[in-house]
Amino acid sequence: MFAGQYHCKLDEKGRFIVPSPIREHLESQGDRVIFVKGQEQPLAAYSVKEWELVLQRAQDTFDENQSRLFMHFVVSEAASSEIDKSGRMLIPGRHRKMIPLEDDQEIVLVGMYRRLEIWNPSDWRRYLMKHDEHFEQNLGKVLNIL
Repeated sequence: MFAGQYHCKLDEKGRFIVPSPIREHLESQGDRVIFVKGQEQPLAAYSVKEWELVLQRAQDTFDENQSRLFMHFVVSEAASSEIDKSGRMLIPGRHRKMIPLEDDQEIVLVGMYRRLEIWNPSDWRRYLMKHDEHFEQNLGKVLNIL
């Protein structure tokens, strides 16, 4: 499972060094990720194993029209990338454009159980501040899990 948040710099080609906890998890599942457009965040990444489970759930759950929409708007936009020998991963160009990068070319990887979310750091901070009150209201329930 993915957990934690990691600040990573992109190089001029759009590659970043994969943090070791993420790399270890991915290596156990095939060294590749599938990038797809996210819901609230600009980009999500799944291990190949998890992506196959998502596809199977979609196939088992959706009717024919929903399945076609899912394939046309999600699956057709997916792209894969793998960890290179230097421990880097390339975010494909069209997916990189979904993240409004700033001059420092920094991203935040956020572990979300079975997927990673990839954020612009400023957008990530704004998102956390926007939802801070909701978190405070549910803090007791959240802490009881721990």
